Amino acid sequence: MYKEEHIIFRESFRRFLGREVVPHVPRWEEEGMVDREIWNKLGEQGFLCPWLPEEYGGSGADFLYSVIITEELAKAGAISLMAPLHSDIVAPYIYRLGTEEQKKKWLPRCATGECVLAIAMTEPNAGSDLASITTRAEKHGDWWIINGQKTFISNGIHADLVIVACRTGPKDSGAKGISLIAVERGSEGFSRGRRLKKMGLHGQDTAELIFEDCKVPAENLLGEENKGFYYMMEHLQQERLLACIMAQAMAETMFDMTLTYAKERIAFGRPIGTFQHNAFKLVDMATEIAVGRAFLEKLILRHMEGQDIVVEVSMGKTWISEMANRVAYQCVQLYGGYGYMEEYPIARFYRDVRVIPIFAGTNEIMRLIVAKRFGLS
Repeated sequence: MYKEEHIIFRESFRRFLGREVVPHVPRWEEEGMVDREIWNKLGEQGFLCPWLPEEYGGSGADFLYSVIITEELAKAGAISLMAPLHSDIVAPYIYRLGTEEQKKKWLPRCATGECVLAIAMTEPNAGSDLASITTRAEKHGDWWIINGQKTFISNGIHADLVIVACRTGPKDSGAKGISLIAVERGSEGFSRGRRLKKMGLHGQDTAELIFEDCKVPAENLLGEENKGFYYMMEHLQQERLLACIMAQAMAETMFDMTLTYAKERIAFGRPIGTFQHNAFKLVDMATEIAVGRAFLEKLILRHMEGQDIVVEVSMGKTWISEMANRVAYQCVQLYGGYGYMEEYPIARFYRDVRVIPIFAGTNEIMRLIVAKRFGLS
């Protein structure tokens, strides 16, 4: 699957992480936010939106480059740095839906890190049920006026451009009345609420966004009016695939560090990994991880071929994320008291991996999607 150029790219990105990211993770965890400058450094090295055509500031690279970036961030314990969200979840909305003017205005700055991206779907009373959003946008001449509140928005503090899902149809229009509008930093009536404290991802600037008569130019509409829900559904396949990639890489890394620990930690005069019960735990984890990797690579290849893998990626997002959480639990248990200490990376991995069954649509919603395709709901 990977060619020599992918291997070289992985090594380059891994060195970058070791130099510019990993040493700062503990401080970012304490401060609740990554440094703004890291986005510019990522851009300078070509690690943001590598898939973009050269005319928009990218390298025209294939999706495997994005896979590598997501995997290496996860392996480094640095998923609070939401570069994959910026590059592979939000930027594609602009590239696929934007006018030529919009693309030339925003995408080159996304590739350099000057413009950090976020997408605002979730509301206090609407999470996985996107058809229930109430944030409203009304057209007044050459402007959209937006009112509402969004929550749990990743990159919420640093974001310079936020794609906001708004209701533009009648109140009871459900999925048919939602539009996507790009709101820029400094827009009148747009403000940030609290930076939210979370169980994990402590370095991620997750925030509330508030729109009070927020005034946005009419030309900031992305795609067609009232088609936003369908656009989100189309883009969620890749978002959920990225969640699979992240969870798989974290499971593999947790296992590797725990296997090493189990061979070195002595109890009752012998390495803890040599006790049959512990050895069997490690073997079972290794087996599940291998199954996850095989399924994931098949999903990646099919996605790159442009196939519809909504059912399979929903299955993958559910199974792989839950497998990663099983691995996290067993790894912490094998570490014993040390696994509960913040100085050991396994503690941060345990906290961070817990969100993957929740974001990008909860695993319960994933099961509903598959059941519906099976004609069961």
